Amino acid sequence: MADTRSTGAAAGGIDLTQFYQVFFEEAGENLAQMEQMLLGLDLAHAEDDELNAIFRCAHSVKGGAATFGFADVAELTHCMETLLDKLRRHELAAQPRMVDVLLAAGDALKAQLARHQGAGGNAVDTRALIADIEQLAAGAAPAASVECGVEVANAGERQLELTVGPLPDPGVADNLLELFREIAELGRMEPLDAGLSADGMRRFKITTRSSDSDLLDLFTFHVPRETLAIGPLTPGYGFHPDAPGAPRDQAEQGYGFFADAPGAPVVESQTRREPARPEAQRPGKAAERSAALESSTLRVSIDKVDQLINLVGELVITQAVLAQAGAQLDTGAHQSLAAALADLQRHTRDLQEAVMSIRMIPMSVIFNRYPRMLRDLATTLDKKIELVMSGEATELDKGLVEKITDPLTHLVRNACDHGIEPPHERLAKGKPAHGTVTLAASHQGGSILIEVRDDGCGLSRAKLLAKARERGLDAPDSLSDAEVWNLIFAPGFSTAEMVTTLSGRGVGMDVVKKNITALAGQVEIDSAEGYGMNVKVRLPLTLAIMDGMSVGVAAECYVLPLSSVVESFQVEPGTIRTVGAASRVVQVREQYMPVIDLEGVFGVPREAGSPGNSIMVVVESEGGRVALLVDELLGQQQVVVKNLESNYRKVANVSGATIMGDGRVALILDIGALVRLSRH
Repeated sequence: MADTRSTGAAAGGIDLTQFYQVFFEEAGENLAQMEQMLLGLDLAHAEDDELNAIFRCAHSVKGGAATFGFADVAELTHCMETLLDKLRRHELAAQPRMVDVLLAAGDALKAQLARHQGAGGNAVDTRALIADIEQLAAGAAPAASVECGVEVANAGERQLELTVGPLPDPGVADNLLELFREIAELGRMEPLDAGLSADGMRRFKITTRSSDSDLLDLFTFHVPRETLAIGPLTPGYGFHPDAPGAPRDQAEQGYGFFADAPGAPVVESQTRREPARPEAQRPGKAAERSAALESSTLRVSIDKVDQLINLVGELVITQAVLAQAGAQLDTGAHQSLAAALADLQRHTRDLQEAVMSIRMIPMSVIFNRYPRMLRDLATTLDKKIELVMSGEATELDKGLVEKITDPLTHLVRNACDHGIEPPHERLAKGKPAHGTVTLAASHQGGSILIEVRDDGCGLSRAKLLAKARERGLDAPDSLSDAEVWNLIFAPGFSTAEMVTTLSGRGVGMDVVKKNITALAGQVEIDSAEGYGMNVKVRLPLTLAIMDGMSVGVAAECYVLPLSSVVESFQVEPGTIRTVGAASRVVQVREQYMPVIDLEGVFGVPREAGSPGNSIMVVVESEGGRVALLVDELLGQQQVVVKNLESNYRKVANVSGATIMGDGRVALILDIGALVRLSRH
């Protein structure tokens, strides 16, 4: 089908391209909402408000697509409307096949919209899909009576009278004429009364196959809804009282009168009230929530939010500079200035938290895509899988949400493919036939914890060790369970034959860990063979601003992420022991951990005679702990994270940089890289 995007470029001198982005965003939201409601639909006891809400989603997409000239989108959604309309009117009973076809139609619409949005690609062929929808819609009628969702009995063109006005500028009504010229599928439209009526109203004759509601939805893009009225075209149409040539007998009968004229025929009112319906059929809470959301949200470009966050970050740095300068003043002599600086610090913190919250979006944005994926996977794998989600309201930075989606998708697919057993195997083990995959999100301190759990077969310790040795990895029997589970993160650990074994979860897990580590996150695995597996992903709430502990090494300053700091203590003589040729360890409450000397790692120059390292800071990441040797603890503060790689180059064991209150640049240490360094 040809790309018809350009047809909506202008209508009556109005450039419609300025509204494209809003339409694409709203269409995407409607399709996502429709998919979610279809997946949650109880086919045996489908509620009327749910069916009405699904119908309205398709109807909204169709109305916008027809307005902007996206004929392929309008055609498919029109056919979907026909099927959904019969479902909500109880002319057809809901069937699983209908849900499958409607979900497939939603996927096709997403592809069509992406193409119109400029993503490229060939036109989407929806002929087979439309045929399927027509066949389902014809379930209560002979197939020959349906053609692309429009009943042949009503396929004949109707003639209507449209009354528009009063308008401040009556010429605006001519935009509707342009609309019909641009979108030929609508039919024909011609003015009546040879121009402006004496009562300030404009009247038009419309020849169309479209419904009244479809026309009104289109017209309201150009003129206010309350100025529109559609009625049947009667004998003597198009004449207002006292119009030249108005037939007297027809005028007396009220034909063609404006809405409030005495004796005018009863036609649909300008407010277009819906016909009375039983209470159960009226839109319920779903519609109320949608209306409340529209009235309480504002659509803002992400670029503007990023710019605002950058400016607040600079403000935080400036506040830190003023705070450090104020600390050197005599608070007694400058009491008012000290109080003002304290207020500035508090207000800056509040402003920063408020601005950061703008960028935070709920985890439901990610979680809502998995019910559909699990449904398709269960069908493909011939398994019975139930998805349980919790913590969908937990918020995470938008930048992290976009980057964590692929790793989480891989974990969920692995849980379904290699974790959950087929129904007959589960029944043989005394388990229910339905397997359960759980997605959970929660806040823990300054981090967010995302868990992917399943009650499947779990990991096999013996098979993982055997496979590791087969691939030449160091895997003694003395490894702890946690270390054995971490073997699946080794690059190239999994092969195609692993997919068929109980330990076949390693496919691409090294990439999952790499992506999560790149987000300053951690991933941990807990498993019990025969009972299931739990993968925990910990991420910072945001990558833009973080709480840090600054430490001094000689004349240099380094920042440790506060979420990774466990404790700090004074180095006592004899606490550090040498193991082997050069490795050093320290005992902390019956536990030995590696010691890393930051002075040696970063080659920090030290003046002769200056005191050496006297403090250890214990940090943890990726399930391991190390003790860092430093000279002093400088304090805790919020720091604005700057990308060092894009501004300079990648530096080993460093995740970013920041500007301190005295103007110095301090490196933010990559704790995960330091833990891995200690292991090697």
